[in-house]
Amino acid sequence: MDNDLPIGIFDSGVGGLTVYRALHDRLSNEHFVYLGDTARVPYGTKSLATVERYAIENSQFLASRGIKLLVVACNTASALALPKVRKRIGIDVVGVIGPGARKAVEITRKKTDPKIGVIATEATVSSNAYYEAIRRASATADVVQAACPLFVPLAEENWLHEPETFAIAAKHLKKIVEFRPDALVLGCTHYPILRDAIQQTVGANVKLIDSGEATAEEVEKLLVDKDLVSRRKIAGHRSLCDDLDHFYVTDAAERFARVAERFLGSQPSKLEAIEVYGIDELRQKHDR
Repeated sequence: MDNDLPIGIFDSGVGGLTVYRALHDRLSNEHFVYLGDTARVPYGTKSLATVERYAIENSQFLASRGIKLLVVACNTASALALPKVRKRIGIDVVGVIGPGARKAVEITRKKTDPKIGVIATEATVSSNAYYEAIRRASATADVVQAACPLFVPLAEENWLHEPETFAIAAKHLKKIVEFRPDALVLGCTHYPILRDAIQQTVGANVKLIDSGEATAEEVEKLLVDKDLVSRRKIAGHRSLCDDLDHFYVTDAAERFARVAERFLGSQPSKLEAIEVYGIDELRQKHDR
């Protein structure tokens, strides 16, 4: 395996850009290839078989570009499709759910009766993936989950500090506030964009866990353990979305670029649109 190959990242849309940012910030000598499946978003309303197929197609597309490791930034795909992806792709695969769950357990370990909250989309909450991952890491943690479906459009429209956003946060997070957790897992890639509103609503004493940041920590450790750390030396400061990273979307490239600028402060310098329907590049990679 060539150490200087990029790290692949895919998401059902734009939310995975927060995971990209966390990886980019932590691993400045690495470069990345990102695929946003914007034509088929959202994944949360799809069946298990469909999510698995989409995830395999996306993974094999990225593998065909030459990557040394894959990050599944989509929470739904992480919850439902990781075993199938790992079986098909033949390289190391990291999802976002396990790292986020383990980080929450780690920072509450000193508590006698740790209390961990999880907020996510309805599909991720219904899957119980975070609950089960936390329970695997801790036999004592008390876990409460809440779905926050309106957080995604609020993040994408950049409604970060409007009164309506805080009113919606109060409604969505009512169960969490009543639970009074020690830590709260942000179980959707969009939610870190609304960190301020979430923190203000649940209180300053609640530690927010960004699953993207936790994933970046585990990816860094995996690269060291597998001797896959890039040997290139990049001079100077790297900017997000610079020309060392490549972005693909399956639809609405202009909107993706606009949302990327809202999330990251810059637009991808290398952004290409590809098709995924019918006999297309992704499906051909999947069928080979």
